[in-house]
Amino acid sequence: MKMNILRITFLSFFFSCLFVNAQTNTVLFTVDDVPVYTSEFKRVYSKNLDLVKDDSQKDIDNYLDLFVKYKLKIAEAKALGMDQKPNYLREFSSYKSQLAKNYLNDSKVTDQLIEEAYQRLQTEVDANHILVKIDENASPKDTLLAYQEIQKLRGRAINEGFEVVKKDVHNGQTLFAEALGFFTAFKMVYPFENAAYNTAVGQWSQPFRTQFGYHVVFVNNKRKNRGDVTVAHIMLAGDKAEQTTESSINEIYKRIKQGEDFSALAKQFSDDKSSSSNGGKLNTFSAGQLSSKIFEEQAFALSNVGDISKPFKSEFGYHIIKLIDKKGIQSFEELELELKNKIKRDSRSKVINDKRVENLLKAYNVNLTAVDLSPFVSILNDDYFSSSWTIPSTFKGDETLLTIGTKQILQIEFAEFLFKSQRRRQAKVPLNQLVDDNFKVFVETNLKAYQEENLESENQEYAQILSEYRDGLLLFDLMENQIWNAAKQDSLGLLAYYNNHKSNYYYDTRVDAIVASSAKKSVIKKVSKLLKQNWSTDNIKKQINVDNQINVSFIIDTLDATHQALPKGLNLKAGVSNVFKHNDAYSVVKVNSVLPKTQKTFEQAKGSVVSDFQEQKEKDWLLDLTNKYKVTINTEALQQVKEELK
Repeated sequence: MKMNILRITFLSFFFSCLFVNAQTNTVLFTVDDVPVYTSEFKRVYSKNLDLVKDDSQKDIDNYLDLFVKYKLKIAEAKALGMDQKPNYLREFSSYKSQLAKNYLNDSKVTDQLIEEAYQRLQTEVDANHILVKIDENASPKDTLLAYQEIQKLRGRAINEGFEVVKKDVHNGQTLFAEALGFFTAFKMVYPFENAAYNTAVGQWSQPFRTQFGYHVVFVNNKRKNRGDVTVAHIMLAGDKAEQTTESSINEIYKRIKQGEDFSALAKQFSDDKSSSSNGGKLNTFSAGQLSSKIFEEQAFALSNVGDISKPFKSEFGYHIIKLIDKKGIQSFEELELELKNKIKRDSRSKVINDKRVENLLKAYNVNLTAVDLSPFVSILNDDYFSSSWTIPSTFKGDETLLTIGTKQILQIEFAEFLFKSQRRRQAKVPLNQLVDDNFKVFVETNLKAYQEENLESENQEYAQILSEYRDGLLLFDLMENQIWNAAKQDSLGLLAYYNNHKSNYYYDTRVDAIVASSAKKSVIKKVSKLLKQNWSTDNIKKQINVDNQINVSFIIDTLDATHQALPKGLNLKAGVSNVFKHNDAYSVVKVNSVLPKTQKTFEQAKGSVVSDFQEQKEKDWLLDLTNKYKVTINTEALQQVKEELK
């Protein structure tokens, strides 16, 4: 299922939780006699109130206007038959299946795993491991040989030491002996994590199995998790000339050591536009959260608030880091949702799945002890292992094999499951074991299918959100078809719109300029005089930056009026400006030339033109829908809603 950012944003913004019990609510308005109920409007309004940034939309009458327009669009989509199109039905089915996953597992087991994970996050484990790699579907003979091998290697590691065994056996294919360093919860598969956390420091674990094979783990050390860190940084991008960039970052570092304000220098020079205006401050992060290990290690190496790193190079350029804050692991309440989402993606999910199956067997009164599998053993043969087995024509399979809730499953359904399953490569095992293994999968599959089929009637919250998806997807497809794609493809309409609104599309005034900055006003006054005398920046640096002191730095570029180095209201004209204070420093600007406000061509403005044209097209379309469908407001019900929402 394709799910782009636009669709996610669209579905989350438009009117969550639209499920209502139509029989028990007052009608707020109708669209061509199709009722919309007060409970739906109240729920939607209350749920989205915090998401609405435009205060005018918090007004109930204004919000009702938006809601009516939304319902008009849904009515139009259904009138066009868009809710019956194969693509829509297929995508909705995929959404439904994905959404159901959130409601199908045992919450108690999940809560226990969340608690365990949080406790483990308090500690980082440093470990070595030895692995004898085998396939998950290895034969009993190969499995036994692998177990014996890991037992032998464990004994050698205890007696001879890990490094000796590593040097002797590691081949990176079937045998692995590796030092893993420090890790914490969720960094390894769950059985491995269990072994590491349950083994004492200085001890080897007993052999254990994961999907990769048999392991043993040696725990070198355990330490308290380093927690979270908040830093600010100054970055010079790595796409510039290496020598120039390194020289510039060293200049900035010297200015910091001379006592200049880190925040001010970040505002002036940092190429990280997302943080420079905030003095270089970054969002708080924890170990393993950044894509740059170098940056992370430098950040955690700082000990005291206010400490500043030396310049260093990462994958993104050169940095200087300042420590803003350092704290331990977040509280359980703060991490609970994040941990829950991680557990769903982690190998812990098998624990949840096993408990779910156990509970469903009880909930739907499934009696497996009475199931006779011998008929299936009798019809199988070795052709199964070469994927050439067929169900014998004499096998009718019309008897009930088992019952799940109100659903009866016939023998022929399991026989067909066996037939399809032979396509998967399966190790040769005794036929009774093969039947048992496949029957477990068959029962689990049918239990889950039965639960999912009945989920909408069993879980009201699921039903409400499913309704939201149903209309949200329909609305997205309608807008894409009627407005977004239609506008993009209307080349003549776009060009006409551009020609009628040319004054909206232009480049702002820009300047080819030199910006000098310093912590000292006296220095900038000297620089101003030298710039007026047409000194080069290199010669000015030689004159001003003496005795290994960086007293002035320069930005030489084509800048727009909103550039961070320029103050608001600066008179953009050729020549040298007055000295001004900006970003906690003193600066002067030499404007070599002014690039005036310039009209954009159609191609240069096309992105903005498409957006504006779509907006106008939607307004016109909504006017047509208002004329097409009759909307009748129940004024008494609306007044009651207003009183209740107050």
